[in-house]
This record gives sequence, structure tokens and C-alpha cells, in this order.
Amino acid sequence: MTATRTPPRLALAITVASLMAALTLTPAQADDGPSVPPGTEPSATAPVEVDPNDPDLKLPEGATLAEPKVLDIKQVVEDQSGDERREDTNADVKFALQAEVLFGKDSAKLNGEAKARISAIAAEIKNQNATRIRVFGFTDNLGSYAHGLTLSRQRANAVQDVLDQELKNSGITYEVRGYSEDYPIASNSTEPGRKKNRRVEVSFPRGEN
Repeated sequence: MTATRTPPRLALAITVASLMAALTLTPAQADDGPSVPPGTEPSATAPVEVDPNDPDLKLPEGATLAEPKVLDIKQVVEDQSGDERREDTNADVKFALQAEVLFGKDSAKLNGEAKARISAIAAEIKNQNATRIRVFGFTDNLGSYAHGLTLSRQRANAVQDVLDQELKNSGITYEVRGYSEDYPIASNSTEPGRKKNRRVEVSFPRGEN
């Protein structure tokens, strides 16, 4: 029986084709899970605990372990209705108010209940002596993205206006943004999730002097 020899160029072509087929990737799927706006990401995960006296620990000659670091501890309190949420860490305080308790549907006009809620946040800002305040607005994914950008920014502006009236402090710096449907904190596939995503967040450093 005579063996058939594959020409070198043909063998190379077959090999490359096989390799390309093996490396074919499926399209990436969009993540509909929770996320956070830029600048508000949680701190890094806790490092692995290392015993510096462990005889099995081998460090290069002259090297030492880094100083221990206090990690952020987050405490989250949400009222029973879910209308308001407060997050405390070692560094920051953040309030999230659902849009329904502040505004009418598809509106940036504050309702009668809104001022009392925003005034309570202003009181906490005074208590913390904060002078840098973020006010971020968010919507769900219904309607166009462009409309969400406009509405979320208008709502953030409305909350910032009340804070400014309450605080009466020219030394405060505000960062006000609207993010539309970006950075959801719940799934937009259900109405309860979309309700959580329609929100205004107010955050500021803890205990700033």
C-alpha cells in the first residue's frame, strides 16, 4: 500500500484552519447585574492573612511585610418599603432614594414629600462636615437612552438644588451627573428591579474637616 503524502503547504493550511475553528468564540453576553458609577467602586478585597513568624514563610533577604491596612466595612440599612437606602463605610456615606418618593412618573419636579427626605440627608452632611458631595441620577432601561440621560441629570439637579438651599455653604463642591440606565443595582427584567434602578444617590466623605 502506497502512503499518500500531503504537500507541506496544504498541511499548513489544514492546520491553520483547524486552529481557527478551535478558537472560534461565542459572542459576549451583556451583564445585567449590579454595578456602580465610576469613583464609587468598593475597595480591594481583603489580602490573604500572613503570619510573619511562620517558619515556612520565605521572604527575600532584607524584605519586610507591608503595614497592616484597615479594610472598609460596609453597613447597609434599607427602610421596610425599600424607598430609601443608606450605606456607610469607613470613608463614605451614601443615600439612595427611589425616584417614586421624590418625583412623579417621567418627571423631574420634586413632590411634597421630597424636601423632608432631602433635608434629612442635608442634616447628615452637616453632621459629617462634608464639603464634597456627589449627586447622581439613574433611570431604568425603559425608553430611550438619551431620554434617560436627560431625565436622570434633571432629577440629580433638582436634588442638588434643595441640598444647596438647606446647607447654605459656599465652600461645598458638588459633582452632579445623570447616568440614564447605566450602573443598575438590580435587574431591569422585572418591575421591582426597575423600581430600584430609578433612583438618585447622594454620597459624601465621612467626617471630613
